[in-house]
Amino acid sequence: MSAAFPPRSLGAPSSRLITRQENSAAARHEPSTAAPPAGRPVRAVIFDFDGLLMATESTMLASWQYEWRQHGLELDTATFWADHGGDVSQERYRLLAEAVGPSYDRDHSHARRLAYRDRLHADLELAPGLAGWLDQAAAAGLALAVASSSPVWWVRDHLTRVGRAGDFGFICGGNEVTAHKPAPDVYLLALARLGLPAGQAVAVEDTPHGVTAAQAAGLRCIAIPNPHADPSRFGHADLVLASAGEMSLTEAVRRATA
Repeated sequence: MSAAFPPRSLGAPSSRLITRQENSAAARHEPSTAAPPAGRPVRAVIFDFDGLLMATESTMLASWQYEWRQHGLELDTATFWADHGGDVSQERYRLLAEAVGPSYDRDHSHARRLAYRDRLHADLELAPGLAGWLDQAAAAGLALAVASSSPVWWVRDHLTRVGRAGDFGFICGGNEVTAHKPAPDVYLLALARLGLPAGQAVAVEDTPHGVTAAQAAGLRCIAIPNPHADPSRFGHADLVLASAGEMSLTEAVRRATA
């Protein structure tokens, strides 16, 4: 997610900063592209957030297009997307300021863009099929976690608004790790908190660099490409679906780990 993120207090257990014990566990888990051992039961599913669980990538793009149009300009979407996780808002404001010229008021621009984005978020729900997957996970006794490059509060607030924050035992965010995707750090943190080896969990991602991050942590990965990602770049995923509505979660996990 590339919106500007003001600091927030972190209070819930799932949002605490990485502890020394967790950091040590993550450090011991060397990134690996090797397939998890066969025959080990999957006990958890780790989801990305932006562009996967909710279409916040699309609302973010729409907010930037809106703000460029307030100045009579059109955003170049071909160069908009970063090939990594983390906040790139400062660079996007710099480009807009260069295009507008000396009259550009960054504070006013930022406030107007976020107000528009928040209006779009008011009616945003889980992506198609994802509510069913969360229900199926609960029925199957699977633990759930989020591994996002966005801050914990961002993920938690959106999930709380749609009544699904309680589905996840842990929400791990980019504010808790040193390196963002495609680095595996946030997935290693999720595995440490779940207390599971990579072979007993499966990741679900919407971007090529997210798939790379999950697999670098030793996870099998199901890809559901977001509308802004090039489908041809997901050849390394263990399973690629058009949407979560294409099949049940249990069937997707079975195919990804076969």
